[in-house]
Amino acid sequence: MSIAFRNLRWKSALVWLSAVIVAAVLIWQGVTAGGNPDPTSHNIGRGAAIVDTGILVFREGLETILVLSAITASLMRTRQAYWRPISAGAGLAFVATLLTWFVVVGIIALVGQTAPELSIQAATGLLAIIVLLIVMNWFFHRIYWTGWISFHNRKKKEIIDQAERGEEARALAYRGLVVLGFTSVYREGFEVVLFLQNTRMQLGSGVVLIGAAIGLALTLMVAVLTFFAHKKLPYKRMLVLTGVMLGAVLLVMVGEQVQEMQQAGWLPSTPLNLGIPDWAGLWFSLFNNLQSIVAQAIAAVIVLGSYFGAQYVRVWRPRRQAAQQAPSLPE
Repeated sequence: MSIAFRNLRWKSALVWLSAVIVAAVLIWQGVTAGGNPDPTSHNIGRGAAIVDTGILVFREGLETILVLSAITASLMRTRQAYWRPISAGAGLAFVATLLTWFVVVGIIALVGQTAPELSIQAATGLLAIIVLLIVMNWFFHRIYWTGWISFHNRKKKEIIDQAERGEEARALAYRGLVVLGFTSVYREGFEVVLFLQNTRMQLGSGVVLIGAAIGLALTLMVAVLTFFAHKKLPYKRMLVLTGVMLGAVLLVMVGEQVQEMQQAGWLPSTPLNLGIPDWAGLWFSLFNNLQSIVAQAIAAVIVLGSYFGAQYVRVWRPRRQAAQQAPSLPE
């Protein structure tokens, strides 16, 4: 057995051991920390909110890296001067995202002076669910990835072609590349800012900061491997995996949203005797009331239905049509 193979086995064992330890800690905390399944009381716990926030930030970070790596792939080796304005635009977008956070927080604070706090939380919760559905984007994955990346690659080519026409055109091209890098990052950052407002209003900025820091740390690890170590990572598989995780986050968000609407008096609460444990309410927003269970079931059907609908349109139907059009073999 070679040394490299033994090292690989040890690394794999350490990764799995770390995953088991993290899962054990989460389960232990969920079981022992208690919770409150009463739909008229408090919302999910800090731990669940941190996990949800970290997953969302990491998911958006992966999509950002996917776009940036696609538009800078040819520039890193042949035209190194051109990737610098793209990276500058990405940095400006990160700063703009932070500024957008404070602007949105200020707007919500102003609205909160004229509207009840529970109604504001319920409204931001609905916005968060809409943003999460856009982020998951099961049905439009092909357009979301290939279309968005193709758009940026097309714009990049036009800008670089323009840069070859002279010094003045080159200066305009640099500004265009800055804008290209900016839009690649800011779109994802703006979605994150809108999504996290509901969590901030419920549990405070500290919980959001911890979750966002975890997501950013994971994103930076992938970015270092991609842009500095030049490793080719399975982005699509990673995005699909985080998409599945976001599906679970969506169910939590829907249960939490129903709870908030019940607190604000927008929805009634019909108690059920299902024996759901306290920790399920704390971590997964599973509550003993009819409205919450039905809403989460509908959300699950929508997500699964849109996914299988996309598979039918993109894969199954073309295969069936190709099979029907294929000439039959003579007997």
